[in-house]
Formats: sequence, structure tokens, C-alpha cells
Amino acid sequence: MTTLTDGARRPPAARGGIARSFADSLVVTKRNLIRMSRIPEMILFGLIQPVMFVILFTYVFGGSMQIGNSTDPDVYKNFLMAGIFAQTVTFATAGAGAGIADDMHKGLIDRFRSLPMARGAVLTGRTMADLVQTAVTLLVLAVVALIIGWRPGYAAPTNAGKIMLGFALLLLLGYAFTWIGALIGLSVRTPEAATSGGLIWLFPVTFVSNAFVDSSKLPGWLQPVAEWNPFSATVQACRKLFGDPGLSPSDAWPMQYPVWASLIYSVLIVVVFRTLSVRKYRSASA
Repeated sequence: MTTLTDGARRPPAARGGIARSFADSLVVTKRNLIRMSRIPEMILFGLIQPVMFVILFTYVFGGSMQIGNSTDPDVYKNFLMAGIFAQTVTFATAGAGAGIADDMHKGLIDRFRSLPMARGAVLTGRTMADLVQTAVTLLVLAVVALIIGWRPGYAAPTNAGKIMLGFALLLLLGYAFTWIGALIGLSVRTPEAATSGGLIWLFPVTFVSNAFVDSSKLPGWLQPVAEWNPFSATVQACRKLFGDPGLSPSDAWPMQYPVWASLIYSVLIVVVFRTLSVRKYRSASA
């Protein structure tokens, strides 16, 4: 009788195996998607912000920006969209961090710990749900971009396969950055701190890049920083794949081989920050 009682009090062991870990992650993903659907204003605000960026940058700065030798607003409009797409997927970082911090704050993580599930599934499920939300936002933003005049193939021939590859690289970058947000969310005490911590570093990453201006126009000492920025590699890759104007002529490796650079950067970020996040999760909930 004593043995049974002790066994009943012992927390269930987490299931092992890649397949079971993936199944657990899908369950947590579904839970987070259901939760997001019950808070429509969160999705709505996530859609409004990138649309505002598109409209403001296009119509406020479009006529004053020089891309190559042209100040044509249509040229800047097509130059801009790859940067806006990349900025949109990376800004999901703040939401991922805030969501995880909120779950920690409410004690939900402790409830997950009592279940026989893979430890990393909680974080993986959260980041996968954020990826789905990011994909929806990106789809809406692409439609808006087409409405205001973005045209794939504007500067160079392209095709559907290249365009899909460009959006796949964007989603991979967004997924990679959500793991940075996950680590931030596990490292702070409140959702508000996670939101602030998730945005502070994003602004220099996204603006010290080739997203909104030609990186060759930046101060000399700042150009290498922009050219080796992982964010810039994805923007350059998307411009190349979409056939947009404004490809950087730099000799820096990420600018010469942007598709490979974007892929390598994103995979490295996922590997490093997922490892750190799972380790932090285990120590925080121990």
C-alpha cells in the first residue's frame, strides 16, 4: 500500500522519442492556436501594424528615397516590400516572449510539468503557433502590398517557385527569432518586461540593415554591420527571389549568396536559442 501511495505522488515521467515529442508539440500548438482565436484583437493588432508600416513608408518616404539612380516612388515601393515582410516576421518575437512569460506568471508551466510530455514540447508548441499566426499576417500583408502596387518581377524575371522560396525563408527567419523571444520570456518575470525586452534589440537589428535604405548609403563603418546582419541576408535573398530592385552590390559573402546565408543564419539561430531556451525552461521550472 505504501509503495502505491508513493508512486501516485511521484510526477509522471516525460515521454521520450522524437515522434512523441513532435506529437506533444502539436498538442501544445493546438492549445495555443485555440487561445489565439479567442483573443481576436491580438490577431487584429498584429495585422494592422505591418499594414501601417507599408502605407507610411510607401507614401511618406517613397518620393524622397534614392534606389540606385532612381527616386521613382514605384521603384522604392518594390524595393521596400522585402524589408517590410522581414520586419513583420521578426516582430513576432515580442509576442512569443510575452506569451511564454504570461504562462510562467500564471503557473501554467507548472501544470504542464505534471503531465507525461516532452519538456521541450511546451516551447516548441508555442513557437509553432506563433509561426502559424505569422504566416497568416504575411499572407494578408502580401495582398495589401499587391493592392498598393508591389509587383514581383519588377526589376528581374522571377517565377512562382522563387516567390514561394522567398516567403519560406521569411517564415524560417520569423521562426528562428521566436526562439530568441522564448528565451527572453523565460528570463523575465512579467509579460510586460518580455514585450519590452523583445522589441528593444529588434529596432537596431531591423533598421541597421538594407531593409529600408540602400546599405551602400550608410556610413562606412556601419556598412559591414548591415551587410553581415542576418536580417539583411534574408531581405537581400527575398529581393533576389522576388525580382525586386535595389540588390546590394557589396562583396560581403551574405550579400553575394543571400539565399544560403539566410538559411544558414536562421538554422543556427534556431539551434542555439532552442538549446538555450529548453535549458532555461528546465532550470526555471525545476
